[in-house]
Amino acid sequence: MHTKITAATLAGSFAAALAMAASPAVAQKSDQQKAGQEKCYGVAMAGKNDCAAGPGTSCAGTAKVDYQGNAWKYVPKGTCTTMKTPKGMGSLTPKQS
Repeated sequence: MHTKITAATLAGSFAAALAMAASPAVAQKSDQQKAGQEKCYGVAMAGKNDCAAGPGTSCAGTAKVDYQGNAWKYVPKGTCTTMKTPKGMGSLTPKQS
């Protein structure tokens, strides 16, 4: 029985090591997927923002209202400031809601 516990522990340790080794690759892939994109504030619909920018948002999907000025969404690079919304143009920096 002692051998089985040791084998299970070894297998668990090996699985954990593999997961940690794969983490940088996953993070790098995520960054590569964002290549060619920029954060654009004030263009996300309620609940559709990509992440937080200030009070009232904690991360993806937490924008309370459409076009919330402190919530951003990834958009193709160079298009943010040309996006027109009912609350004005998209912004590369947080704006007043």
